[in-house]
Amino acid sequence: MTPALIRGYEVVIGLETHVQLSTRSKIFSGASTQFGAEPNTQACPVDLALPGTLPVMNRGAVDRAIAFGLAVGATVAPRSIFARKNYFYPDLPKGYQISQYEIPVVQGGHVRFFVGDQEHTVQLTRAHLEEDAGKSLHDDFIGFNGEKSSGIDLNRAGTPLLEIVTEPDMRASIEAAEYARALHALVVWLGICDGNMQEGSFRCDANVSVRKPGAPFGTRREIKNLNSFKFIQQAVDYEIQWQIDEIEDGRAIQQATVLFNADTGQTRAMRTKEDAHDYRYFPDPDLPPLMIAPEWIERVRGEMPELPAAMAQRFQGDYGLPAYDATLMTQSKAVGAFFEMATKACGQPKLVSNWIMGEISRRLNASDAGEQGIASSPVSAEVLAALIVRIADGTISNNGAKQVFEALWIGNSGQTANPQARVDTVIEAKGLKQMSDNGELEKILDEVLAANAKSVEEFRAGKDKAFNALVGQAMKATKGKANPAAVNELLKKKLGG
Repeated sequence: MTPALIRGYEVVIGLETHVQLSTRSKIFSGASTQFGAEPNTQACPVDLALPGTLPVMNRGAVDRAIAFGLAVGATVAPRSIFARKNYFYPDLPKGYQISQYEIPVVQGGHVRFFVGDQEHTVQLTRAHLEEDAGKSLHDDFIGFNGEKSSGIDLNRAGTPLLEIVTEPDMRASIEAAEYARALHALVVWLGICDGNMQEGSFRCDANVSVRKPGAPFGTRREIKNLNSFKFIQQAVDYEIQWQIDEIEDGRAIQQATVLFNADTGQTRAMRTKEDAHDYRYFPDPDLPPLMIAPEWIERVRGEMPELPAAMAQRFQGDYGLPAYDATLMTQSKAVGAFFEMATKACGQPKLVSNWIMGEISRRLNASDAGEQGIASSPVSAEVLAALIVRIADGTISNNGAKQVFEALWIGNSGQTANPQARVDTVIEAKGLKQMSDNGELEKILDEVLAANAKSVEEFRAGKDKAFNALVGQAMKATKGKANPAAVNELLKKKLGG
């Protein structure tokens, strides 16, 4: 598929994502990774780089890296190396960060996702283990003298990260945002990350450049620390337009690291972008090579849950869902379980997926359900299934079903342990039961035909719109309680006769 051009330029985007691994202790020390502690209360001598301390690898962090590699179809390196990435910054006590450079633990792989109903695949370059740095505190930090000042919190120093790097495969900001959503869903699904973007557990750096079609890659600028999918798209969109404006005005793009200001919607340069040689990488002499035997990989594989792609394939095969629906039904374990429970209860998989993608998603988004997602839905899978049973058997119309759903959602639907009884109670209370007596319906249709002789003549003269007008009059006469399919069938029979 040919990418869309923006003002005659092709956009090239790659993402680097820092995923905080869900271990209880840090990657090279036993200090806690719990979020929210008082500054510098979770930094041990190893994290503080006190003389004589040595790092010790956290096996749990490696387990999680292996699980990710298996999930994305990557190669898990049997031997990988830790390196020192040298730079000087106040929140980096050692003067270097322990990372991986030449031989990362995860190599290659891919992530699939949808933009609308169009499937995309982004190839991964690598995923490597590394430690996080500390944090500089500036805004509203009160120093010992009681005045505003800057401080350093080393609680995050040594927190285990898996940095996931893509190839420059994306060509639009929406692709970058949807890739990040898919990656976020995957690492949370695997249980290797809690996915809390507000706490910094999942944050993205976006490398953006533009070029004329067919030209070599342009100079990229890296937008740092994007912690929401909305900000990823906004920041990339702004950066694209900025770079094009610069080029069109005759100025060259300088490689740089930039920050995104969510209040202004703009990016601004923070520093000139470093290259790998600026960090003077070299193997860390305190850490031996990380050796991963096939038995270790197989143990991790045996402990992994059913993956989203496998579940989506199963939903397509077992329930006949289209690929797009199946992908959305497996965006989280909770959604997959909700879909399957409702489908088994009502036997209508396509209707279930339609309601989850439609009314339930719309209302959850409007209620800002956040991390709770579908688990916070006031309409359970069993109750949704009971509602769909009544749609499928013709008891209520689709429009009537939305009114029932509204009552179920806001909770004034009567509380009974029996989901079907609960739904039926709302249908009766609101008088939404469709007319099922054909004799009564035929009588009403005869009256409609008699009162709309002109429309009858127009239909018999070949005007199809006249038939729709008659259907509308019939629905009006029954106050919307007639089954539209039954009305259509009976009207055609009468008009044909």
